Amino acid sequence: MDWRTMLPFWPQLDEAQRRLLEASAVSRQIAAGRTVHGGSGDCAGLLLVQDGRLRAFLVTDEGRELTLYRLLPGELCLFSASCMLRGMEVDVLVEAEADTRLTQLPAPAVQQVLEQSAPAANWVNQLMAARFSDVLWRMEQILSKKLDGRLAAFLLEEARLQGTDRLRLTHDQIARHLGSAREVVTRLLRYFQEEGLVRLSRGGVALADRAALADLAADSLRP
Repeated sequence: MDWRTMLPFWPQLDEAQRRLLEASAVSRQIAAGRTVHGGSGDCAGLLLVQDGRLRAFLVTDEGRELTLYRLLPGELCLFSASCMLRGMEVDVLVEAEADTRLTQLPAPAVQQVLEQSAPAANWVNQLMAARFSDVLWRMEQILSKKLDGRLAAFLLEEARLQGTDRLRLTHDQIARHLGSAREVVTRLLRYFQEEGLVRLSRGGVALADRAALADLAADSLRP
């Protein structure tokens, strides 16, 4: 995938702006589990995912992780460039969930283009609004939805991403996604197993009743 096609405003840039981004673009291979962006103290610039998958997450005061959203091929991470946006300090971390190939556009070059190109600046504003919508939806889920529904929704979403109902996930990994404690997740998964919704194995969870999980997750599946 050509990273240029991932920027809707590319055709509207002038030749100098295109040359600037092309000269600054860096191709990176990120191994699964590696941190790509370390929070508000880091400024990686724009990250354009070409293959693999990234995870954007927060760390609570208690040290628990909470997944905000995933980035799939063809999608861009903007929070990694939040240093370019005035008055914004977002302590979002980004890691590779799978081996990932991406293009990084460093913040100085992107900032210069945003200052010169209204279409580019408008696109960034729209993308930031969409990402904040994702985050607010996630916060609303945490504050008002039960964990069993959120867990069911997560399992269904993970099955879609992995392309299989046999998920290679530990209870600790699931807890990190949901911002919960591993013990709580284990207790819920065992209940799900007793109810015939899943089958548990060492290091994995298999979906046994998708329909029942979908019913339970009805209020926690993103429209």
